Amino acid sequence: MKSLWKYLKVHLPIILGVMLIKLAGTALELLIPYVMEHLIDNVVPQEQLSLVCLWGGFMLVLAFLVRLLNVNANRLSVRTAKRCIYAIRRDLFHTALNLTGKQMDRITLPSLISRMTSDTYNVQSFIQSIQTIGIRAPIMLIGGIVVTLSMDRGLALILCIMAPVMILLVILVSLHGIPLYNRVQQGMDQIVRVMRENITGIRVVKALSKEAYETRRFSEINRETARRDIRAGFTMAMPGPIVTLFLNIGLTLVVLLGAHRVNAGVTKPGVILAFLTYFNMIMMGVMGLNRIFMMLSKANTSALRIGEVLELPDDMPVLPTGQGAIPGRDGYIVFDHVTFAYDQDNSGHSGDNTRFAGEQRQNCLENIDFTIRKGGSLGIIGATGSGKTSIVQLLMRFYDPTEGHVFIDGQNVRTMDKDQLHRLFGVVFQNDALFAESIRENIVFGREVEEEQLYQALRDAMAHDFVTAYEDGVDHLSAIHGMNFSGGQRQRLLIARALAARPDILILDDASSALDYRTDAHLRQAIREHHGESTLIVIAQRVSSIMNMDEILVLDEGRVIGRGTHAQLLETCPQYREIHETQMGEVD
Repeated sequence: MKSLWKYLKVHLPIILGVMLIKLAGTALELLIPYVMEHLIDNVVPQEQLSLVCLWGGFMLVLAFLVRLLNVNANRLSVRTAKRCIYAIRRDLFHTALNLTGKQMDRITLPSLISRMTSDTYNVQSFIQSIQTIGIRAPIMLIGGIVVTLSMDRGLALILCIMAPVMILLVILVSLHGIPLYNRVQQGMDQIVRVMRENITGIRVVKALSKEAYETRRFSEINRETARRDIRAGFTMAMPGPIVTLFLNIGLTLVVLLGAHRVNAGVTKPGVILAFLTYFNMIMMGVMGLNRIFMMLSKANTSALRIGEVLELPDDMPVLPTGQGAIPGRDGYIVFDHVTFAYDQDNSGHSGDNTRFAGEQRQNCLENIDFTIRKGGSLGIIGATGSGKTSIVQLLMRFYDPTEGHVFIDGQNVRTMDKDQLHRLFGVVFQNDALFAESIRENIVFGREVEEEQLYQALRDAMAHDFVTAYEDGVDHLSAIHGMNFSGGQRQRLLIARALAARPDILILDDASSALDYRTDAHLRQAIREHHGESTLIVIAQRVSSIMNMDEILVLDEGRVIGRGTHAQLLETCPQYREIHETQMGEVD
């Protein structure tokens, strides 16, 4: 809740104002039954219609003021809650975009989505309710008891005995419900994960006719989450009927004892009517407290989950320039004996990937050592899972090496500002996505790209012809993930995005897998002719995509098993020669 307080204190004057308005409205509401008792017991016996109308009008004025104050307090509380949650979602989104690779692996994307949606909604509901019900309920409870004590202490003792028991029951049950709602939110993470997997892979599901299987898989997780939610809801709802039973017993006792006291002349009839009204108010107060504690249980769990993300320390800080290692050799890009393993120790975390807890770390890259000159090119080839993409992840500092160092233009990447570092790159990853925007916005992507650069990038990426064939050209809208384009069209648009800003370092990670050989060849030729100043790294499965690179690395299980030009590798690396023979035919 510490993170939540940071956002609440900004609006503290408004929140206090809302609470004061609600306090005034509740105090006036408590006054109405007291006025009614005075009207019945003191005014009516005088048999003066004008006085009855006067006091009746006073009650109407009180009712109007109560409504006016409560409505305004509710409106302000809703506005304040929305402003707080807007700031929380904004910061949560910003933090999510800046999470390191290790932090993202630990929290997981489904859990981030759940925290951004259901968790923030729980917090918003609590912020709104604590300003209204959080004031009204205790004032109704305490104020009702105080007023009834001033009216008839004998009857009020019934409330004084029952109220502490009911309050203690609500508090004990609420404390038990907090950990239950934590499990509910973890279940929501699982639901989001399965839904996201199925929405993303809907074509695979349909192609393999696995709709029934996926429905059963979702139903199991949904059923378990529903079971947790029912248990938590049942636990938190327990005080409701018990409190109602206690208060109804109290009402019965008030009527019985009150009738006896009226008959004995100790109590007036108006007091009994006022007591019945105050009993209902006190019941509303206790039920309001129960509702507040229920929302507090949810909000506490959700606030902790949100705070867990917002308060994450930067586990990859930018080091001062003097602390960075110095490359021992020349080269624009230098990997100096780099070893790397993904951190899989996620024990005790609330994310949905705790199944990795305790697994032994295994290096996915071992002793990677190479240099690339400015404007040079490097091809990387190897089997799936050999660590090709991990090299790019380290170069862009999504992760830090376990051992060794990475340098760009003589500077250790750990000493470079992350935004400055990333602006050097134009990248096409394996599973990059197009956004539901125009082609222009997808390529420009908020950067300073002139119109001529945009069209040149489309021509270089072999995308100009099909884009200009649309009536609206570059203003043609892309569907989510570019689903209204073919696989080859999507890849060409992604390549155009990477080329548009004329980056210092161009990385194509399996970026031409959906292109035919002819288009791939034209693409490579356009990059050589128009982007020769960019340092090029190509990760590919095709030998034809990398055979003209200055140097080629052949990876196998994270190790370099071959290094050299295409001709050198054909002679010295059996694995590379086998790939070439399979794809291109026998070597002469």
